[in-house]
Amino acid sequence: MGFGRKLALRNYLVEGILILASLLVIIPVLIMIFGSFKTSAEVLDFSLKLPDKWMFSNYARVFEEGGLSRAFLNSLWITGISSVINIVASSAASFILVRRDSKFANSLYMYFFMGLIAPMSTITTIRIVQWLGFYGSMTSVILIYASLNTAFSVFLYSGFIKTIPKALDEVAFLEGASVFGVFFRIVTPLILPVNATVAIMVFMSVWNDITIPMYFLTDSSTWTMPLSIYNFYGKYSRDWNLIFANLVLTSLPVFILYLFGQKYIVSGLTAGAVKG
Repeated sequence: MGFGRKLALRNYLVEGILILASLLVIIPVLIMIFGSFKTSAEVLDFSLKLPDKWMFSNYARVFEEGGLSRAFLNSLWITGISSVINIVASSAASFILVRRDSKFANSLYMYFFMGLIAPMSTITTIRIVQWLGFYGSMTSVILIYASLNTAFSVFLYSGFIKTIPKALDEVAFLEGASVFGVFFRIVTPLILPVNATVAIMVFMSVWNDITIPMYFLTDSSTWTMPLSIYNFYGKYSRDWNLIFANLVLTSLPVFILYLFGQKYIVSGLTAGAVKG
């Protein structure tokens, strides 16, 4: 058997393994989607069988009784604001860290890099938020999410900004531009691919999280979509069709965002990896 034939055979084998592995994810998702249209008795088989009658009323009932309209707006507000804060702060910090070639800047970069492996201390964070007077508010959750994703964002921005010639900065300074002018007028337009990548990654991370809202949001009127599932399950633990409908509605925004934005994720990560 020639080398080319062995290589093709290996590729087919890898593709087959990946297809089987993908079924481990796709099958539960299909069970959830089909189950969301079934009756409370029919859904208990947890199978891939299509519903005998498509119960679209499940979604209307979940939306009304689960308070998803308020939860959706809360999630959108928290996710959007934390993403914007993260993008602005991380890109500005990365610009300074990359452009200043000093031991302090290198040490500070390593400090940010440690955030990729250092776990969050929940009890300590709660005490700090209580001391600042933000505990129980959406402000605390927004600031926590923005800071938790800073390490990954700084890592991406730094790798990309290193590829931008310093000569552009020097020319701008000679023309009388300030540091803020250089960053917003020259650097920011050039890092748009990374901005899109960071925005999508942070959005998906924040939207899907349930731990932070559970610990830091004490008022049910400020609960997010994932937290509403937790509350909804407590009320309708026997109605899996309604629970599945709630899960579908909660995951739908992330699915749509990833479906249309995955090319920006790949391009942004590739640009930061190759050019950095």
